Amino acid sequence: MDMSSLIGLALGLIGVFVGMVVKGADLAVLVNPAAFLIIIVGTLGACTIAMPGAVTKKVPKYIGLCFMNKNHYSKPDTVMKFLELALISRKEGLLALESHMEEISDEFLKKGLSLVIDGSAPDIVEKILSDEIQFMETRHKMGITWFNQAGTYAPTLGVLGAVIGLIAALANMNDIDKLGHAISAAFVATLLGIFTGYVLAHPTSNKLKMFSQEEVELKEMVLEGVLCIQKGISPAFIEQTMLCRLSTEEKKKYESMKGKDQ
Repeated sequence: MDMSSLIGLALGLIGVFVGMVVKGADLAVLVNPAAFLIIIVGTLGACTIAMPGAVTKKVPKYIGLCFMNKNHYSKPDTVMKFLELALISRKEGLLALESHMEEISDEFLKKGLSLVIDGSAPDIVEKILSDEIQFMETRHKMGITWFNQAGTYAPTLGVLGAVIGLIAALANMNDIDKLGHAISAAFVATLLGIFTGYVLAHPTSNKLKMFSQEEVELKEMVLEGVLCIQKGISPAFIEQTMLCRLSTEEKKKYESMKGKDQ
């Protein structure tokens, strides 16, 4: 579970609601079905037009990714795994890795090792795995773009909702009380549009972008490790090469894991 998404959402809601109370606004004005219809349904409609239907169908999945970390391994885990695999390969040969395939849950790593065990040339292994990383990144960009588009459309639809609300308000010019209430309700659409765009959609896009980059970096580590094992490079060299990709905190975690393993 990625708690930062939950905390961020809670802070965003608290900021708006508490801010409204401090300013003396009545929270009851937020109960505005018309505003929700214009912003939420309107934004979904605009994104459906702008993006392929297959991408829009995956929106719930993309949102879920912001709250759940689906990677099987972290970078320290990956270094540990490759140190183990390199030692096995060095002592028993590449074919010995086949008996350890069931222990691997990462399909990308499993695919790379399968290619190596089957005797594929290094350039073929590199091309296949590199292409998979590239195509994965392209798929990720589609989801990122969807939320970027939503973040652009929602605030604009908020202005549209405000205009529609003001048109309705002008019909009550003779009743000052009704006029004030109608104008207040009109700007709820603007509030909702800005909140949806800049507190929900754009931050979701940014988080998906960061998750995508993390997964790309992890898969690039796997690709490098697979090629090193195939070339018979020493486990110590593989370890040091991979450690260059780790942050200071990740290196500390790796040393702790390695100490427990020994």
